[in-house]
Amino acid sequence: MCRRSLFPQLLKRTIKPNGGAADRRSIFLWGQDDLHFARVNVEQAAYIGSAQPADSIRRSNEMSPNTLLTIGQQFSRRSWAEPWKIKMVEPLHMSSREEREKALHKAGFNTFLLRSDDVYIDLLTDSGTGAMSDRQWAGMMLGDEAYAGSRNFYHLESAVQKFYGYKYIVPTHQGRGAEHLISKVAIKPGQYVPGNMYFTTTRLHQELAGGIFVDVIIDEAHDPQILHPFKGNIDLDKLETLIKREGADNIAYVSVAGTVNMAGGQPVSMANIKDLRDLTKRHGIKLFLDATRMVENAFFIQEREDGYADKSIAEILREFCGYSDAAWMSAKKDSLVNIGGWLAVNDEEMFEELRNLVVVYEGLHTYGGLAGRDLEAMAIGIAESVQDEHIQSRIGQVRYLGELLTTWNIPIVHPVGGHAIFLDAKAFYPQLEQIKFPAQTLAAELYLDSGIRSMERGIASAGRNAETGDHNYPKLELTRLTIPRRVYTQAHMDVVAESVRAVYENRDQTRGLKMVHEPKYLRFFQARFERL
Repeated sequence: MCRRSLFPQLLKRTIKPNGGAADRRSIFLWGQDDLHFARVNVEQAAYIGSAQPADSIRRSNEMSPNTLLTIGQQFSRRSWAEPWKIKMVEPLHMSSREEREKALHKAGFNTFLLRSDDVYIDLLTDSGTGAMSDRQWAGMMLGDEAYAGSRNFYHLESAVQKFYGYKYIVPTHQGRGAEHLISKVAIKPGQYVPGNMYFTTTRLHQELAGGIFVDVIIDEAHDPQILHPFKGNIDLDKLETLIKREGADNIAYVSVAGTVNMAGGQPVSMANIKDLRDLTKRHGIKLFLDATRMVENAFFIQEREDGYADKSIAEILREFCGYSDAAWMSAKKDSLVNIGGWLAVNDEEMFEELRNLVVVYEGLHTYGGLAGRDLEAMAIGIAESVQDEHIQSRIGQVRYLGELLTTWNIPIVHPVGGHAIFLDAKAFYPQLEQIKFPAQTLAAELYLDSGIRSMERGIASAGRNAETGDHNYPKLELTRLTIPRRVYTQAHMDVVAESVRAVYENRDQTRGLKMVHEPKYLRFFQARFERL
């Protein structure tokens, strides 16, 4: 059959995780068809990559060319399914091309300015867009809304201490609040903050505090086609050079994100964080962690790094965090909630300063701008997020979409990361100079084709150079298809893949955009564009 996939009409929202533990005996293969380091559950044949056991199900020679096949049969393996079932759905509306044209023009060709009612499949972000479980919703009914000393705060504190290992916890309304507090406390004006590639809000808070961000990620991270298992690693030579040039006292702290969003969701290895800990300790420099997607990072360590195949996600997460001095977290990602974050440190003196400042900017130190019910949902979500079967399914869905696009030779960032597929807009539109915003253009074209909302991660997100006033020109010009956790089905991924393919096939006729409205801070959220 040659047709576009049928549009699934229902969106998964409230789910119930299966309680059974997955068999953890696994094999590790390098996928020859570019799906990289696939991990296959041997007992259940739970597919999450391109590799497969030798005895996996294969297409029968007796099947006719017109025989309908399952997805697993098409790829010579057993099919896999999500480890949860649906209990509530949210209806979706598929708009017409004419309606989408009007909506996009009204939004200034910026997908952030679209109304959600005008979106069919929303892949803008995985931040706060996941589906909570029945346990989380039940926990919200147990919210203790006392202004001070809510029992839900202590549940959250216990969960962070158990799974992340830090001593002291400060809740915040989301990760941005935590970034703000740690930047104000830990950075002196003129100090350098080296990190493994910038993230938009993190860098802004560091700069507003007077810090100077320096990218010390490995060079491989800037090439979307290089197959490196840990493209999020910090280049220790780059960091050592910076320390020698500027002096250890002029380094506020080293900022490590796992996984690295702007590089395509690329992980950091355990070996790298160990070596980094040794280097920073030798120079007396603090090591801080952006733990927003550290559970996904732990999965890649389990899958790819020697000595971790038989360790649980929870064990790997706790060990990795143990090499850092502090962490901030947007719980709207890994922790499966719609709002919330936290800041965690091991230094009591720093904790006291942070606990005092949170009262000024967020709320009392036992609620941090959140309702008690939100704290409870976060505590439960942390425990659910480290379940091996959950993270296998979560990354498996991302990889499935990547597998389809790779099969069709559509340019994406490789290896496929943990939370999204990143389309290589430079390769997609080689005729467009970067100043014509190719990634923003691609996001607009995808929406016009099928109502799919994606987002730009290129020149618009990179902002302007503070000294020259010119645009920053990042090596990576990407359009992100971000998969919310426990929300969409495999059928939705098929629709997304076919839409990307349709836009790719029409790429030669595509013109770029020009920016006609530019906000001062984080311009990509509210900028407006017009067609060239």
